[in-house]
Amino acid sequence: MSEFIGIALIVFIAIPAPLFIVLYFITRWKEAREISGGDERMLEDLWVLSQRLEERLESLERILDNEQPEWRKRQ
Repeated sequence: MSEFIGIALIVFIAIPAPLFIVLYFITRWKEAREISGGDERMLEDLWVLSQRLEERLESLERILDNEQPEWRKRQ
């Protein structure tokens, strides 16, 4: 009976255990590649902020063009 348990243990260690470990880490790797909901919201907020900053910059450039037409040539 103890020989059967020993053989069963060896077979389990040799076949299903490594397979389980490999499949476990493949699943973890695939999950890590996906973007989370929080990250997606943060990216959307950053996109909106960048659009607002771009609009502000364009407004400032228009104001400078009206008040100091030669400002671009000074750089």
